[in-house]
Amino acid sequence: MEPAIALVLGALLGVLLGLLGGGGSILAVPALVYGPGLEFRQAIPISLIVVGAAALSGAIPKIRAGQVDWRLAAVFAAAGIPATFAGTAVGKLLPQPVLLVGFAAVMVLAGIRMLRENDDAGTACTTGDSGIDWKRCAPRSIPAGVGVGFLTGLFGVGGGFLIIPALVILLGLEMSVAVGTSLIVIVANSTAGLVAHIGDADIDWPLTAAFAGAAVVASLVAGHLGTRMETDRLRRWFAWLVFVVAAYVLVDTLFLR
Repeated sequence: MEPAIALVLGALLGVLLGLLGGGGSILAVPALVYGPGLEFRQAIPISLIVVGAAALSGAIPKIRAGQVDWRLAAVFAAAGIPATFAGTAVGKLLPQPVLLVGFAAVMVLAGIRMLRENDDAGTACTTGDSGIDWKRCAPRSIPAGVGVGFLTGLFGVGGGFLIIPALVILLGLEMSVAVGTSLIVIVANSTAGLVAHIGDADIDWPLTAAFAGAAVVASLVAGHLGTRMETDRLRRWFAWLVFVVAAYVLVDTLFLR
């Protein structure tokens, strides 16, 4: 029964990922906890596999189109990978209720980001012929990379809802390049997080394969169809769904367990 549930939930998650680009992976951990009934710590490495696989499948067409800033991706990954291991280490020290409450807070932050209107692009990083102004770029990109990496290790989230605004608003990338760069960073951080968790993780591989496979296939199909949909309205609806799930996680953790 669990693989069947994982197929359904993975397909639903993949549809959200394909339609929204970044942000949909925030529901991977709650889906695993409240669907198949996994413990939070069991759900994190499976979520990292799903998020990393979906990000990789989405990154391939971006790479072919030249919509990845490899220099900024390298900065984010270099700052984020050590932070991912640090986040994993901190997560192992915290009780599950604390992790769940913290995760609900991150979900609320993700929902707020999705409801906000797009801000004007920043100018801290110039990516044209003159190259990157590292004196202005590094003080913003390195802390952002550390923060995203830490959250990846702690909660098993991809962090696209934080990476993309950082790349566009703080660093001045075009949205298309920011999405492609974000996907590369997510793949790197998810891989690091999985390595950090794999030693003491009890992974249900049939469930993981069903969840990840359904998510990747559904995201590719939805991504193709999503070009015809009004994604701004869908993103607002999804933000409210995230708020509802976050509220359920808080009520379940604080009052029902």
